[in-house]
Amino acid sequence: MEFNEYQEAAKRTLYGNEQVLTNCALGLAGESGQLVDLVKNYTFKGHPLDRDDLIHEMGDVLWYLSQVAEWADIPFEEVAQKNIETLNERYPNGFNKQA
Repeated sequence: MEFNEYQEAAKRTLYGNEQVLTNCALGLAGESGQLVDLVKNYTFKGHPLDRDDLIHEMGDVLWYLSQVAEWADIPFEEVAQKNIETLNERYPNGFNKQA
């Protein structure tokens, strides 16, 4: 699935027209926190790192992120492309600890 296709499909479940940006930004923070908790519990509490749980939480993060872009009328594909351009500029030869 292409990023812009995802963004359009995800928009179908967006609710409300007031305070959408705030709701999505807060939702993004909350879902990111749930993802972080999975990793924390794996790293420090010895819980298993469940692939399905990771996919679920990453999907929730993706949904909120796509809808922040939707609110700002930014194609999600543009977000992804700009991020790759930034990474290529910052790490032209790929990441390494010595650089």
